[in-house]
Amino acid sequence: MARPLSLQARSLAAAGVVLAAFLALAFIALDRAFYEAAESSLRERLQGYMYAYLAGSDTTRAGSLIPPEVGPDPRFDRPSLSGLYAGIVGTKILGSKDGSWRSPSAAGRDLPFTEPLPRGPAQFRGPVETPVGDLFVLAQGVDWNSGGKSEALHLTFYVAEDSDALRTQIDVFRRTLLTWLGVLGIALLLLLLAVLRWSLAPLRRVATDLARVERGMQERLGDQYPVELSGLTTSLDSFIEAERERVKRYRNTLSDLAHSLKTPLAVMRSQLETVSDGESLRWTVLEQVGRMDEIVAYQLSRAATSGHQTFAAPLLLEPYAEEIVRSLEKVYAGKSVLCEFDIDPAARFHGDQGDLMELLGNLLENAFKWARRRVLLEARPLATAGGRRAGLEFTVEDDGPGIPDDRVEHLLQRGVRGDERVQGHGIGLAIVQDIVKAYRGELGVDRSPTLGGARFNVRLGVR
Repeated sequence: MARPLSLQARSLAAAGVVLAAFLALAFIALDRAFYEAAESSLRERLQGYMYAYLAGSDTTRAGSLIPPEVGPDPRFDRPSLSGLYAGIVGTKILGSKDGSWRSPSAAGRDLPFTEPLPRGPAQFRGPVETPVGDLFVLAQGVDWNSGGKSEALHLTFYVAEDSDALRTQIDVFRRTLLTWLGVLGIALLLLLLAVLRWSLAPLRRVATDLARVERGMQERLGDQYPVELSGLTTSLDSFIEAERERVKRYRNTLSDLAHSLKTPLAVMRSQLETVSDGESLRWTVLEQVGRMDEIVAYQLSRAATSGHQTFAAPLLLEPYAEEIVRSLEKVYAGKSVLCEFDIDPAARFHGDQGDLMELLGNLLENAFKWARRRVLLEARPLATAGGRRAGLEFTVEDDGPGIPDDRVEHLLQRGVRGDERVQGHGIGLAIVQDIVKAYRGELGVDRSPTLGGARFNVRLGVR
């Protein structure tokens, strides 16, 4: 398959086609306008010659027309093919045997000067094919009244000019017009090429910066881009940062997992080497295996956290919350906990479904675990700056004993439980905190003003 044309080549080709069509239409319009103007000028010139012949003519006492001896232009008096011809058709013309008169240039030539015309406006036609070439002919019928007793003469004056001068004039104009339009077209294409290169320079800079990011020469694209590209570059920066955080998170998770498993493995190895009591060894191994299971579960949960996603599809909260609550109601059926929802229909979670289930699952399970009778889940969209997509804020409250302020930071550490007598691994809230950080959010813990117990407030997309 042929390689697709670049944006610059596409734009230049499209503009070239449009420019060529425009220049062609401009040439046709200007050529037609010049031809009509030249033809109109020719007619006015012939009209002037005719008026000159009318002014130079006279009549005898007997009422015969005396044509002028000298024409208004020397070419009328040349017997050769001068290009200007004149003639008069009438009944009484001095010195005429056939009732017509011709200028010296038209004498003995077959010219269309024979038809008498009625009195009226001048008639212009041409080019007319004749033995002497194509002619533009102006003819007008007039009634000549000498003012005497004789009857008025009805005369038809003819003036003609060959088309060579007009054609030469038009050919010169066309060559000049084609030259200038060609030069203008080339200049405009070069100017358009310069404008396109200048306009597309930010896109080329984006591609260059992306290549530099891939080679590790810079961390992000930056913000020195036009307004039209700022949304694209911001999204690309967010995507790059998210991918970089994902890789870093997997690397750290593997490192933490290896480090965390060292101690249990070392304990079991030490016990196997030193303890001879089988029952004691059995409980030690079971204890360390349980601890390893907790470590693996926690680290896998951290590794599975997708984190902030620039192009993630929005997820509704209510269906997932209902699914989690139905499961928790079975687990804590003996407590008869009532869970209430106050979820704004516009609230959306932009991220991975598994992360949403982890967030809601751990917070709701913690609330069910400590609640006496009631749990409340509230959610609403969160306005963000810079025209970015809306964030999310939700809170989980219970009517349990709550968490003292001086214990909040301690309880958010992994492996720490609020009450050692209550079953659990102590990693749920740590997982929540890791997910919130991965989504550039904030986690707040305080006392619920509504139910009196603990309130966990999660704000996502605020950074």
